[in-house]
Amino acid sequence: MSPARKEPDTRIYSGRFAAQLRSLREKAEISHEEVAQKLGVTISTVYKWEQGTHFPQPDQLPLLKELYGLKTVQALFPKE
Repeated sequence: MSPARKEPDTRIYSGRFAAQLRSLREKAEISHEEVAQKLGVTISTVYKWEQGTHFPQPDQLPLLKELYGLKTVQALFPKE
C-alpha cells in the first residue's frame, strides 16, 4: 500500500495568490477602481481577489497580465 498523498493546502496558496495580485497592483500604481473598470468587475470583486476569498475567472487572467505589464500569465501566480 502506498502512502497517502498529501493534498496542497489551498488556503495557503490562495493567500499567496492574493498577496501577489495586491503587490502587482500596488507596483503598477493602479487603484482597485481602475482594475475593476478595466476588467468589467466591481471594486468589491477586486477586493475579494486580494483577500483570497475569490479568484479571477480564467478569461480574466490575460487581461490582468496586460494590465500589470507581465510577459506571461504564469507571472500572476506566486512561486513557493
